[in-house]
Amino acid sequence: MMVGPFLADTHIILWSISDDRRLSEHHRAILASDAIVFASAASVWEIAIKRSLGKLNAPDDLPALLPRMRFQPLAVTLQHAHAVGDLPHHHGDPFDRLLIAQAQMENLAILTSDPHFARYEVALA
Repeated sequence: MMVGPFLADTHIILWSISDDRRLSEHHRAILASDAIVFASAASVWEIAIKRSLGKLNAPDDLPALLPRMRFQPLAVTLQHAHAVGDLPHHHGDPFDRLLIAQAQMENLAILTSDPHFARYEVALA
C-alpha cells in the first residue's frame, strides 16, 4: 500500500463523512492508516457551492469536521491556480483541474475513483 502523502478528491471526502458504500476498501484502508491525507480548500469550496444550490446534502461545519477526521488542510495558492492553465483539457471540471494542479505541484497522490484523472500526469491511489 502507498504511504502518501495523498490529496482526497471531493467525492472521497464526502463518502468518508457519510461512510458511503462506494468508498473502496483500498481508500478506506488509506484513510484509516497513519498516512497524511490532505483536503483541499477547493473541495470545501465546491461542497459549499453545491450545498447552497441545494444540489448536495453535506455537513455545514467542514472546516471543523475535516481536521477531526484527520484530513490535513491544503490551501489554494496563486501558483496552484496559475498551474491549472498549463493542464491539458482532458477534464472540464474546474475543481478537479485545480486538485490535479495541486497534486502535481505538491507531489501528492490523489485518492479518487474518477477515471478522468488517469489522463493526467499525476499519481493516483
